[in-house]
Amino acid sequence: MLFVLYTVELISLIERHGLSLHLYADDTQVYGSCPPAAVDTLSSQVTECVDDIATWMKSNRLQLNPDKTEVLWCAKSRCQHQLPSTGMLIDDIHITPVKSIRSLGIYIYIDADLSMRMHVKKTVSCCFATLRQLRQIRRYVPTSTFQKLVVALVHSRLDYCNGVLVGIPAYLMCRLQSVLNAAARLIFNLKRSDHIRRTHQPSLAAGPGAHTV
Repeated sequence: MLFVLYTVELISLIERHGLSLHLYADDTQVYGSCPPAAVDTLSSQVTECVDDIATWMKSNRLQLNPDKTEVLWCAKSRCQHQLPSTGMLIDDIHITPVKSIRSLGIYIYIDADLSMRMHVKKTVSCCFATLRQLRQIRRYVPTSTFQKLVVALVHSRLDYCNGVLVGIPAYLMCRLQSVLNAAARLIFNLKRSDHIRRTHQPSLAAGPGAHTV
């Protein structure tokens, strides 16, 4: 709380440049929008804003961390070619635009076209790695206990901040569903060929050869 009070002046400083912001502890996100023809103007606007932030920090015995400073341009796929490819000079450090970011350390990857492909790729990869580790102890753990482990270590990762997945393409949703299917097979010792049926009522009994997810 004391740190937030100490840095509250950043809000008015950023707003004076006509930009929006999101603050969380020591993480500061500055963002704005513009038509494709005005990207150079917005780029200069952001650069001036961050330069003022760096100056303010120095005067308040704080330091901007250029190693953790990232620039992301977002646009629809058909407008990607209109985005600037050159970097920004921020606090005398050249920052090259990136294609995706990790926001607030919660491993939510936002692609430049907001498709969430990178987020799904990272999430699925991490979940399958966890399932491979859990497979090594499956025979030694009761089913009820093992199910709790899967929910805690795998399902929670899929569920966390899933609001960002609203409207994603069906093929990305299928990749996430494949994690749940693999988890169900591991819990109930099923084969890859066994059918997995989805339902919104987990208490209902599944049909022959099927298990509820």
